[in-house]
Amino acid sequence: MEAVPEAGTPQIGGRLKAVRQARRLTLTDVADASGLTKGFLSKLERDQTSASVAALVRVCAALGISPASLFEAPSGGEAVRTGSYPPIAFGGRGLAEYLLTPSGERRVQAILSEIAPGGGSGEESYALEAEVEFVFVVEGDLEVTVGGAATVLGTGDAFTFSPGLEHGFRSLRTTGTTRVLWVFAPALAAGRAPV
Repeated sequence: MEAVPEAGTPQIGGRLKAVRQARRLTLTDVADASGLTKGFLSKLERDQTSASVAALVRVCAALGISPASLFEAPSGGEAVRTGSYPPIAFGGRGLAEYLLTPSGERRVQAILSEIAPGGGSGEESYALEAEVEFVFVVEGDLEVTVGGAATVLGTGDAFTFSPGLEHGFRSLRTTGTTRVLWVFAPALAAGRAPV
């Protein structure tokens, strides 16, 4: 007798099928790799049967995914709304900074800085552990110094560099706030300040 999923059991069939199709595998491919039958896999993908832990582990291995990934909440995106940006503190002077990407996002990180006239990262340069850093001046004038070379950016200007190089920044405005979008890839390690 086949095991029928109990009420309240997570429905994983659709996720298994989506992964299989995304990897351009057939039911036969997965059956051969997992040692399970095509019929069983077809019913599993339609949530018409449940799998033992061992069978689920074999299916996941054949698909190249972890069994835990089947039970994660689906991520359709997360909005961070104006006025509710979480404040963060990297240091520096005369600036307020806000995290624009979800705190758990590891692929990329976006930060909004609002810098008072003359404010910035401080006198001492720093380096960060990421592969790329992108800066976009939303409003104002910003000087970014990377490896001792200064670049002046105005409203609408963008600049990309390696954050592993010693760098720093400061607002060149004498009045008004300079607003800057910083993007890091991958995201800076949790709780990681400049190195």
